[in-house]
Amino acid sequence: MKIYLRLLQYLRPYLWPYFTMAMVCMLGFSATSGVMPFLVQRVFDDVFGRKDQVVLVYLPFVIIGVFAFRGFMNFGQSYLTDYVGLRIINDLRNALHYHLQYLSLSFFHRHTTGTLITRVNSDVGLVRSALTDSAASLMRDTTSLVALIAVAFLKDWVLATIAFVVFPASVLPVTRLGRKMRHLTRRGQVTTGTLTTFLQESIQGSRIVKAFGMEKYESERFAQENRRLLRQFLRASRMKAVVTPAMETLASLAIGAVVWYGGSSVIGGGRTQGEFMAFMTAMFLMYQPFKHLTRTYTMIQQGIAGAERVFEILDAEAEIRDRPDARPAPRFSRAIEFHDVSFGYGGNLVLKNINLRIRAGELVALVGVSGVGKSTLADLIPRFYDVTAGKITLDRVDIRDVTLASLRSQIGMVTQHTFLFNDTVRTNIAYGDMTKDMDHIVAAAKAAHAQEFIMAMPQGYDSVIAEMGMDLSGGQRQRLAIARALLKDAPILILDEATSSLDTESEKLVQEALENLMVRRTTLVIAHRLSTIRRADRIVVVVDGMIAEEGTHEELLARKKEYSRLYTLQLLEEDGSPRGKVLH
Repeated sequence: MKIYLRLLQYLRPYLWPYFTMAMVCMLGFSATSGVMPFLVQRVFDDVFGRKDQVVLVYLPFVIIGVFAFRGFMNFGQSYLTDYVGLRIINDLRNALHYHLQYLSLSFFHRHTTGTLITRVNSDVGLVRSALTDSAASLMRDTTSLVALIAVAFLKDWVLATIAFVVFPASVLPVTRLGRKMRHLTRRGQVTTGTLTTFLQESIQGSRIVKAFGMEKYESERFAQENRRLLRQFLRASRMKAVVTPAMETLASLAIGAVVWYGGSSVIGGGRTQGEFMAFMTAMFLMYQPFKHLTRTYTMIQQGIAGAERVFEILDAEAEIRDRPDARPAPRFSRAIEFHDVSFGYGGNLVLKNINLRIRAGELVALVGVSGVGKSTLADLIPRFYDVTAGKITLDRVDIRDVTLASLRSQIGMVTQHTFLFNDTVRTNIAYGDMTKDMDHIVAAAKAAHAQEFIMAMPQGYDSVIAEMGMDLSGGQRQRLAIARALLKDAPILILDEATSSLDTESEKLVQEALENLMVRRTTLVIAHRLSTIRRADRIVVVVDGMIAEEGTHEELLARKKEYSRLYTLQLLEEDGSPRGKVLH
């Protein structure tokens, strides 16, 4: 009930005039249900019984008027309910997407993309059914039921009592069915999320799938999960399908008893045919909204299952967020400093007792074998994660004491795995700063050596890039990422293996673009190719999450320690000797 009450908050902005007018239309439609038995009685008693010509003249117009009114009211409640429902879906999806943007990276490590997509798309649809559709049904069908019950008891309280004996008997099974549907719906949504994840992986990884000849495996994996979803949906369908025949069976018992008792009284002269038919009409009309209400209860339970999953996301708190007293970060001008910094995932320390000072305008290179924590160390500067122990300062100010927006606005990043949006080239470059005009965008592209291939595209800067930039080469994607960073013009730059996995020609162009990018910036470079970081002002060697040594290229080679060993292994690899444990 708490979840449903919380859902109703999303209805509040549309209570007036849309939902209120929808309720008025529902009440108008439902209230006229009570008129139908009286019209039937007039037909049997006045027209067929007393042969009243006057009633015969005006009664058809009354019937037409009643049905025209009901049609207008039905249209109004249907359209306005859909309007409110679609607005609520729009609001919920916007709220979910907005909240997701501000959640920490660790949240996305714990949840698959397919699961999150399912919650935004599918679960929100279930919420709409539970909120507007069920609210409409409750109002419309309850009003109809009350009106018809009143008419039934007004017409004949004895027959009405006989007819309503079956109602209490149907409540318990419907309640149990609703709870089971809620459980099945939640399981079905989880499976749908898994299915979406499989589909996303097989599409985005289509090149790997084809390269390894795994099309059949992926098809079977998807089909297996799809069969599981089918079984869950069929089970839910069987449960829903039971409701109508069960209700009709119970109703037949009441109808049979009413026909036997009422028919006997008509034969005996205790009731007129019109009175009996008016009651029968009310009873038949009454069972329809009752059946709708049983389905509505099931719908509400399904919607609550969806709402639980939606609210799990909305209630998730960002682990990385501004402190209450956070202030804007000053423009970086002196140094980034690590003070006894340790960091770990789930108690397992990845970085231990890091002490490092990166001066403004300095080019610092991080080197080390794969998995020693180089990228993790870089990710701590923009606060993608918070340190486990120690602190990081920007011009002697703890980065946790400044706002995230002001901190990250001063940091540009270019990584090995460049992400491009399925949008125009112009928008992908302008992502670095949406306020910059076209002249700045072109200047950034030229500095990144991207102008030539951009102008060769069909619509130039207005050409739409394929999803994840799959229609571009690795070097082209990297140069667009560099142009994006150039446009942002941040004083701090992080390059995370930005030239790896490129051919010699592409690496040369990217390296030239990077040199343009690094001018007058404080740069932290992570690279597995030692040749790309020889020109660094200072090289920091990371071993097992700790800084083993630091200095210039020549100084570290002269010490003949870890850096010298890594440098030698790299040279051996380049000479074609057996592969050593190269940097990564």
